[in-house]
Amino acid sequence: MHYRGQESFALCYSENKELENLVRRLKTIKWCVAKSCWYLPLTKENYNSLAVAIKNKATLESKALKTYLEQRKAVTTELKPSAKPLAVQKAAVLIQHSLSGVNLKAYEAFKNLLHLKAYSPNTIKTYCNEFHCLLRLLGEVDVSTLTKGHIQSYLLWLLKKKGYSEAHLHTSINAIKFYFEKVEGRSKEFYDLPRPKRPLILPEILAEEEVLKLIQRTHNLKHQCLLMAAYAAGLRVSELVNLKVKDIDSKRMLIYLRAAKGKKDRIVPLSKKLLDTLRLYVKQYQPKEYLFEGDDGGPYSTRSAQKVLHAAKKRAGIQKGGSIHSLRHTYATHLLEAGTDIRYIQAFLGHNSLKTTMRYTHVMQPKIEAIQSPLDRLKW
Repeated sequence: MHYRGQESFALCYSENKELENLVRRLKTIKWCVAKSCWYLPLTKENYNSLAVAIKNKATLESKALKTYLEQRKAVTTELKPSAKPLAVQKAAVLIQHSLSGVNLKAYEAFKNLLHLKAYSPNTIKTYCNEFHCLLRLLGEVDVSTLTKGHIQSYLLWLLKKKGYSEAHLHTSINAIKFYFEKVEGRSKEFYDLPRPKRPLILPEILAEEEVLKLIQRTHNLKHQCLLMAAYAAGLRVSELVNLKVKDIDSKRMLIYLRAAKGKKDRIVPLSKKLLDTLRLYVKQYQPKEYLFEGDDGGPYSTRSAQKVLHAAKKRAGIQKGGSIHSLRHTYATHLLEAGTDIRYIQAFLGHNSLKTTMRYTHVMQPKIEAIQSPLDRLKW
């Protein structure tokens, strides 16, 4: 699979605690929230390490991987723009390796400017991955010589051959535009690249009964507070784990979110039920700086937070997918269904545009059910 700008292979197996423990010990193993599976960057070393780790418990089914690697070799002649064809490296075209001298300088300038403009660590990592993908493909070809036609051919290749989603392609376009417009200083008009229309994907929403069951079936007080805070304030997972003790204002009944997405501060109402539970939690765990501390005293990891939700859903028998972000979607939808003004919800969520918040109107179940068909209003 292609995840976060990197070729990886997913580990799929039936539930087995012994196998799970072996897999989790691998140095480069990571958890994919979107696909709910463990994955490793696609390298020979990782494949061999995995084979050795599980040799006494399972065998690797590598037929699909071999097929993929064979198909990947055909990439060498795929990228052919209308002007001059780009030089594409052969066997290792999409595997991490050193860049050519001129493109290495371009990459460093790109990365440095992202840092100077104080982009978030996640944005820097994502943009660098996408730009690095292009540079690896170019080989010795200077990235600054690319035309709009070259880039459009590359984007088409990502869409058709690499299977990029519309959202993933938008990210790649943003990274490429950043280089040419911000680093190279080219005009926006010249690199006004066409963007695919994003599909309207309705967010996964939990019913109120499901949220209650999720919380009640979680008996670890810290985990319970974490889930309650995510739902009660509609927090992104990064906001949740970076909450500090001082951000909870029990006098004004507010939660302060500092330097959230887009480096914007905002405030959200503090739930009385959440406050009562937090008081018990603070008394028992005594967090010093971060409300939810990790083992080292720093912030709880986003991966651990996602695992808390995953385990809670399993205990509650909830089959719906989704990550911590699904609790944010649920928060917004439940507020809307309760009659809260959508402008307030926009402010609570930290959305720049009301259009982003409006998507929750598509999943307002009680409102939809209350609408009567014109046919039913006829006097039969």
